[in-house]
Amino acid sequence: MSVPTTMTTTAPTAPGKLGDALEPAVIQAYLGELDTWLRVRRSELDELDQAALAVGRGGELAGDMSLALALWKAISDRYQLVFATWDGGRVLQQERERISALIWGRLDGATELPGGLAVSLPEAGRLCDALTGQLRSRLALVPGADAQAARIRELRAQLERIRDQVGLEPALTRDAAVHRLAELMARLEGITAKAERGGDVGGMLGPIEVEATTFERDLIVGNARRRDARDQVISARELRADLEARAAALQKLAGTCVATVDPAPRYAVPDVGALGPVPVTPDAIGPYLERLDRVSQALEVAQHAYAAALDEHTQLVALLDAYVAKARAAGVADHPDLVASEQSARAVLVRSPAPMSVARQLVTTYQTWLAKEISS
Repeated sequence: MSVPTTMTTTAPTAPGKLGDALEPAVIQAYLGELDTWLRVRRSELDELDQAALAVGRGGELAGDMSLALALWKAISDRYQLVFATWDGGRVLQQERERISALIWGRLDGATELPGGLAVSLPEAGRLCDALTGQLRSRLALVPGADAQAARIRELRAQLERIRDQVGLEPALTRDAAVHRLAELMARLEGITAKAERGGDVGGMLGPIEVEATTFERDLIVGNARRRDARDQVISARELRADLEARAAALQKLAGTCVATVDPAPRYAVPDVGALGPVPVTPDAIGPYLERLDRVSQALEVAQHAYAAALDEHTQLVALLDAYVAKARAAGVADHPDLVASEQSARAVLVRSPAPMSVARQLVTTYQTWLAKEISS
């Protein structure tokens, strides 16, 4: 099995907190970092999946791999809504508060997460990082002795994250978590000292890496489940606020889609306000949460439909660009039929909205002219 060369990455630190009106420059920086993290993390997960299959361990690691991919998908979907709300920086205070709610609210609608796990975007990123680190350690994908120093640095950073997470533990379990963290830190100090003396610590790093990532994952999941087990009224209020932010973001995404393609999906964006105020009685809160969940599912379906329609338009423009590049390489791009065909296709694609059935035909027509000229 070849050793993958993909550099690992860490989810960016989320700005502000729930309810903040984030500064535009902070939002822009975070979106850029999150976009980079999504691309690098997906590449690394694909690489790890291929490596697991290559050594016949796909079934053994399937659970962690599926959860890591589900977290990545949930984060990617939420990034899409934040990006739509950002709208190229055209954000007033209301939009900036919605972006804060999208970042720090629960990732409901991510039905692939096991056990109804409800985590925020930053928590999902840390959990995905921990799972990826565990998968990489279990597959022994870290190259030889020259990487020992890098692995020790990564462990130190991970233990600092765990220290922050331990601080969130309830009083009853905090002492045990502090003791386990102290034990891991003491072991790492011993490993570091041996490495500084020139000793080979490769065999010692693997077990502590697995233990640390498992401990971090357990802390994140435990904290999320404790929060989810709090009073149902508080949970409903959080979900409702998140749905309102998602609905507003989806309105913008739908508007962009309707202005870009014809026909566009015609999904109605659910009116969260029509559900009425959050009830406070035990008999009413359960059904209310069920209605919130149905609204969440409707928002997810609509988001994917509008995003897919926009993606088709983007791909059609890219396909025409590829055909034109091929024509230039073949020296036939200036042929009158090809020039006229390209102009017709681009004129339709830049319409607002662009008639997609005509655009598809015109791009195909250009392809047909190109094939004819090349074969002549």
